[in-house]
Amino acid sequence: MPFAGFNVIDASFPKRNQMIAVRKLPARYAPIVMPFVLSILMTAVVSVISTLRSLGATPAFLATWPGAWALSWLVAFPTLLVVLPMVRRIVACLVASPPQPGR
Repeated sequence: MPFAGFNVIDASFPKRNQMIAVRKLPARYAPIVMPFVLSILMTAVVSVISTLRSLGATPAFLATWPGAWALSWLVAFPTLLVVLPMVRRIVACLVASPPQPGR
């Protein structure tokens, strides 16, 4: 029987696409988790490209990139938290709303 707040996967019959049981955060955390994950991924990609372009694939890259990524993430995450509501409003002006059922 699943526990409250947990998504438990039955391990008695392992399947290829099954994952280990993971406790999910409540839905109320989605407005923070989405920009958190987005900022990690985007700053990692951009800082890798920028640092590689500046230094090349050298040992200096491996020493420099983590600091460059950390600094860019420290700027990107709070920036996303501030601008995301404005971005949602802009997107709502540009994209049609889905049709409501029964209308």
